[in-house]
Amino acid sequence: MRTPPLTLALAATALSLAACSTEGEMRAVDPAGGGERSSATAAPGEVPSPVPDGEVRTSGLVTVLDRGTGPELCLGAVAESYPPQCGGPKLEGFEWGDVGAEKAAGVTWGSYAVTGTFDGTTFTATDAIPAALYDPMAEPEAGGLEPACDDPTTADADKATPEDLDATLAAASALPMYATSWLSGDTINVAVTGDPEAAESTLRETWGGPLCVTTVEKTDADLNAINQELQAALGEQLLTSGSTAPDSLDAQVVFDDGSIQDWADATYGEGLVRVTSALVPVS
Repeated sequence: MRTPPLTLALAATALSLAACSTEGEMRAVDPAGGGERSSATAAPGEVPSPVPDGEVRTSGLVTVLDRGTGPELCLGAVAESYPPQCGGPKLEGFEWGDVGAEKAAGVTWGSYAVTGTFDGTTFTATDAIPAALYDPMAEPEAGGLEPACDDPTTADADKATPEDLDATLAAASALPMYATSWLSGDTINVAVTGDPEAAESTLRETWGGPLCVTTVEKTDADLNAINQELQAALGEQLLTSGSTAPDSLDAQVVFDDGSIQDWADATYGEGLVRVTSALVPVS
């Protein structure tokens, strides 16, 4: 399945624009370990298909699943069923070990950090650490988006109820120049591509609380169109794609040695699409 149009998602105190590809699109690989780029030669404008020329590892725990036809490395989405459902590259040289694996309805699965080589089709494991024995490095928690202005203005503190909030977010998304919106505490932030004063005037009809209106280059529709084009271009290489911040798209691919990022910069403008990989080089 393809990623649906970018939509608003309200979570706790942060509202951000997000769109992710679904399970069927989740297939991953990450930057190959050091050395020169190993991507196949691509014509100008053609999407490269890089393959690592050294050992790589998963960038954390992933699901390994065997439906009876051999284990697969699920680098992308995993359906939360019992047993789970996912797919990925064929996994060779893998052993379940004494801990970590579960079995149900003819399916064997578990969470592992896997190291090995990848030829673009098959991942050959040289090491696999089950979740019970895995010691991940501490990573900073991702924060929400910052306010769009230093001093959010309040017009009428009594007109800032949850119902007012919902009505204002709906009004924001209906603006012809709408790009995205998010919450920073009790502040509504709205990004538009046109006149911010006109947008604020409209939003003040339903919201009296703290409000920031800022301008960006790409509308919600612009980013959605680019996202759909990106999905079609990257095809099986793409795991997820979507927008979590104004004027930007994030795309995770199976493997990138930098050539896919270069292609994205040349195709959509430098920095608009930020490419990450699911596999990382073994240091």
